[in-house]
Amino acid sequence: MQISDLRIFTEPQQGATYDTLLAVAKRTEALGFGAFFRSDHYLAMGDSNGLPGPSDAWITLAGLARDTSTIRLGTLVTPVTFRYPGVLAITVANVDQMSGGRVELGLGAGWFPNEHDANSIPFPSTGDRFDSLVDQLAIIDGMWNTPIGETFDYTGAVHSVKDSPALPKPTQTPLPIVMGGAGKTKTPALAAQYAAEFNTPFVSLDFFVAQTGRVRAACEAIGRERPMIYSAALIVCAGADEAEVTRRAAVLGREPAELRENGAAGTAREVAEKILAFHAAGADRVYLQVLDLDDLDHLDFIATEVAPLLA
Repeated sequence: MQISDLRIFTEPQQGATYDTLLAVAKRTEALGFGAFFRSDHYLAMGDSNGLPGPSDAWITLAGLARDTSTIRLGTLVTPVTFRYPGVLAITVANVDQMSGGRVELGLGAGWFPNEHDANSIPFPSTGDRFDSLVDQLAIIDGMWNTPIGETFDYTGAVHSVKDSPALPKPTQTPLPIVMGGAGKTKTPALAAQYAAEFNTPFVSLDFFVAQTGRVRAACEAIGRERPMIYSAALIVCAGADEAEVTRRAAVLGREPAELRENGAAGTAREVAEKILAFHAAGADRVYLQVLDLDDLDHLDFIATEVAPLLA
């Protein structure tokens, strides 16, 4: 693996200004990481007070599209409950144009009811949210792929489109869609049909192998010819020695032993070994969840000490 196969993933709902995110994105770009991704949430989780407050994922990415120049940008993942499919298709296409074709759309069914209650966003049943995901994928894909001058129609269980001019178009053709999830049948089938990448966040190596195997089988079942990219996401907590690892873990309110078990934590060699284990199991790229956004030295350490061990 190369450093370009590592992506930095942030959780701004836990508390981050735009300037903080910009500093992380620019350092990510300068160090040669493959992408800067952010979550799409409107409410802090756990013990965080969320100050200074949440930011909208796609407004943030629009700013970063103009304030960076080479790094790829995206969401892990945008819930279908937050935006109507036509509006989302327009928004993402706009941001892709603003970035010169560097955007990726992570899309999922949504899972966090508290943030919906806190912001007057309807939170349908699991089945209805999955039906919405089916429709949103069909509509976004249809709008982006309808030839200019033609219109797009779609009738779905939750969302329908009539006489859409299907504009604007993204700069990229196709714009990559990232999907994930633990479903054993429907999720792999949807990914095989629409996704450029399938991501398994914060799971064991055994589950990664099992779930990507289901996606591979779903791709084979429909005779998919374009390659699927497989990726994993791991919380990262790296340090030059145990004292540094412990200090960084304490900032997160976590224990080094727990982070080692459930993420990529420890010395440079320990972190590299965890990443390489997922790579050997089929991960083309790994998203490293960085939670302390003020610790830019952490990014430097990963780039200079961990990444060379992956080559």
